[in-house]
Amino acid sequence: QVQLVESGGGLVQPGGSLRLSCAASRSIDNYYAVGWYRQTPGKQREWVAAILSGGSTNYADFVKGRFTISRDNAKNTVYLQMNSLEPEDTAVYYCNAQPSRFSQNYWGQGTQVTVSS
Repeated sequence: QVQLVESGGGLVQPGGSLRLSCAASRSIDNYYAVGWYRQTPGKQREWVAAILSGGSTNYADFVKGRFTISRDNAKNTVYLQMNSLEPEDTAVYYCNAQPSRFSQNYWGQGTQVTVSS
C-alpha cells in the first residue's frame, strides 16, 4: 500500500504556470504507472498524463505541449509542470499510482487548480 500526497495547486492567471507534486510514502520508481487525473464538478474524472516504469510518458491531447510529467526517484515524487494554463484547466488534480498492470490503484486527496483572471 502507498499513500500519495499532492501539493502545489492554487490560483493562477491564464497563461501562467504551476508545478504540482505527488509525494509517495514509499518508492514508486518501479510502479507500472504513476499519473495525474483531474475532475471538475459534475464531470467524470479524466486522465491527464502518466509516466511508466521505464520512464516513458503519455499525455492527453488537451495538454500535449503544455504539461510535462516527471519523476524524482530519490524523493519518491512525481511532478506535473503545467504551462500556458487556460481557464478550462481549472479542476481538482489527483495523483494516481498503479503498482502493476492489473493491480489496485491508489489515489491522493487532490489539489485544487484554479485558472482565472
